Amino acid sequence: MKKKFDKKFNKPKKNFKDFKKFQKYLEENIEELEIKDINQELFNKSVLITALIERINQTGGPTIFVVSDGTGSLALKGFVGQGQRAYPELKEGDTIKATIKINEYNNELEGEIKRIKALDKNENEEFLEKLIDIQKKRAEVKDINFLVQSPILDKLKPYIIKAAHEILLAIIQNRPIIVRHHNDTDGYCAGYALEKAILPLIEKEHSSEKAGYEFFLRAPSQAPFYEIDDSIRDTAMSLRNVAKFSNKMPLVIITDNGSTPEDLFAIKQAKVHGMEFIVIDHHYFDHDVITKEVLVHINPFLVNEDGAKFSAGMLCAELARLINPVESLEVIPAIAGLADRIDLNNPKLIEDYLNIAKKQGYDRELLVNISKVIDFVSAKVRFMEVREYIGVIFGEPRDKQKELVSLMAPYIIGLEEKGLQIAKANTKIEMINSTYLQLLDIESTFPGFGFYPKPGKCVGLIHDYFQKTKKITNLITIGLMNTAITIRATDEANFSMHELISYLNKHSPNSFVEGGGHKNAGSITFIPQKQTEMLELLKEFINQRR
Repeated sequence: MKKKFDKKFNKPKKNFKDFKKFQKYLEENIEELEIKDINQELFNKSVLITALIERINQTGGPTIFVVSDGTGSLALKGFVGQGQRAYPELKEGDTIKATIKINEYNNELEGEIKRIKALDKNENEEFLEKLIDIQKKRAEVKDINFLVQSPILDKLKPYIIKAAHEILLAIIQNRPIIVRHHNDTDGYCAGYALEKAILPLIEKEHSSEKAGYEFFLRAPSQAPFYEIDDSIRDTAMSLRNVAKFSNKMPLVIITDNGSTPEDLFAIKQAKVHGMEFIVIDHHYFDHDVITKEVLVHINPFLVNEDGAKFSAGMLCAELARLINPVESLEVIPAIAGLADRIDLNNPKLIEDYLNIAKKQGYDRELLVNISKVIDFVSAKVRFMEVREYIGVIFGEPRDKQKELVSLMAPYIIGLEEKGLQIAKANTKIEMINSTYLQLLDIESTFPGFGFYPKPGKCVGLIHDYFQKTKKITNLITIGLMNTAITIRATDEANFSMHELISYLNKHSPNSFVEGGGHKNAGSITFIPQKQTEMLELLKEFINQRR
């Protein structure tokens, strides 16, 4: 029977009416499937699909049509000749019905096009309406309990659910996702938690393990905000991928950064080109200028809570579980919280997360050592993604993590001890009223580029040491650089990073001070020739606080 049909209907266009009958016959007799139901068991079998053309790539051989029906994506291969465009009447954005033979290429499923046609106007409208409904339904977030009980999480829950929905929708709609995070342990914890949740969903959506490299990027930002340099890099790369691969413009998730006015310009620049943003942060801001510019803004300060009591890594781990509750996320909040000193402001929360980590075989010492390794590695890789290397540090696999941390932690601890000894020998202390001011000249004390511990870490080490050994509770420690000052303060010092920045800008507007952080910890930058003036104004500020 098949030979008779082939002979009768596979003729030139003069029998076009018969060919249409043949197409109808095939469509009626071949099973129509949703893309999510196409699997290895259908290898070498023909099926019928209805889908939207997302991308068209012309290779040196076949033309590749990447299509989606809302349930998943699939590459369809059309071939008429080496490097020749197959089905030139079809374009991106068209909806089609196609008979395809399921094949495999490079261990990825694909469909070999046997017959394909564009839907008519009514069919197109009906299909697109159905497509949107499927996507929205698939992006609905399952409301699961958070790992811990926290009033901060309870207040932020609507924001977290909305962020999870937008991320799931981006995955389903085949939008690339870029995660930008601060280049420290808390930032890496935040970025990695999202990566662990998002990557498996991208790979499943495209039926390809390699899709995670095309549709996902996690990259650290050296500055404590989303700076214009990173924004332009992200935009330029994305525009190139749109032109070269017909990708969509990405969803960018900024975490452990993003909430301050310093982030605004870079976000607006990228939005001009069609990029969209989600911000997950815990740093203070005077005025919320970010929420109206992004899809979702998550920050404890938005709900009248203190961001020093909940780190970005903790927030992203909880968010990641709503996106995709994969294994290993339970350990991340404890690493992030210990690294960002949340235990000083929210000890019960840290204990709750530590208890969860202990059940996974991680005690406090191991978590602290993992944090040290992440911090050290972040100083060395700087802007690189190093996805696989970071995965090992976070326990993929566990045996290699244990070996790596056992090797590197003692070495890093040795470097920290050396850094502390250098700081102790070169710190100057003075009294301003009843407050101890501890000053460490970073530029003249430590070697230059590549030295570990980083300036902020050195200031933290000497700040903690002086408190513990001298039993001083009213202390401010500053690390002085040519164009920056890093600051740590105790509660008794009655300090405020945010009020300091306002004070400096008021009394020295030509210093062009910028900065941020938490109430008792942060950094500022200024132009080089104003260093001496900045130091004097800082002392005046401390004096007035008493």
